[in-house]
Amino acid sequence: MNLTNKTVCFLGDSITKGTGASAKEHCYVSLFAAAHPEATVYNFGIGGTRIAKQTVPSTNPNWDLDFIDRVAQFPATADLICVFGGTNDFGHGDAPMGKLGDTDPHTFYGALHTLSTSLINKYPEARIVFFTPLHRDHKVHIAVRDDGEWTLDDYVRAIKENAAYFALPVLDLNAISGIQPHVPILKERYTKDGLHPNDAGYERLFRIVNRFIENLQ
Repeated sequence: MNLTNKTVCFLGDSITKGTGASAKEHCYVSLFAAAHPEATVYNFGIGGTRIAKQTVPSTNPNWDLDFIDRVAQFPATADLICVFGGTNDFGHGDAPMGKLGDTDPHTFYGALHTLSTSLINKYPEARIVFFTPLHRDHKVHIAVRDDGEWTLDDYVRAIKENAAYFALPVLDLNAISGIQPHVPILKERYTKDGLHPNDAGYERLFRIVNRFIENLQ
């Protein structure tokens, strides 16, 4: 994708914000912006946030600034929107999974549908892409909700199925990032805490994201 004079928005959580990096300029969005001075790049990453809306308010009000509502903060025009979330829906969200076709933003599938529709309606000519969550440390690899049990893989699958429904590209970071904190040497080399990348992890993430975007049609 030619990024000359293009506007790029990254919507995400703490990983998009850059938590774990030694400085803001080392997060993957900052690295991407530095590599593409011909583009205008916005970082809409807020730590702890989720794609789906919550039923019970969080102890940290910032966590309830869900992805759907934040689309209103985006610029009037944009050429590329990258959505990178789901790890907090898995980690500490209360929304049930739901199923493909749901439109209730209080379910994960319904929130994905609502978010996709909102972005398409606002930017019908833009490229809208989704990234799947990175692997997490084994201590939080299983999440149990009131009406079922889901693994991180279920959230990855939901993102891919929703994107396929809307014919949107997906960067499957869960499959190809090479950042697997269950493997001790990879956890030490690429993560700060088994979840957030460190500088080396963000550099790796940037290179994968950059290649993916450059190859978009």
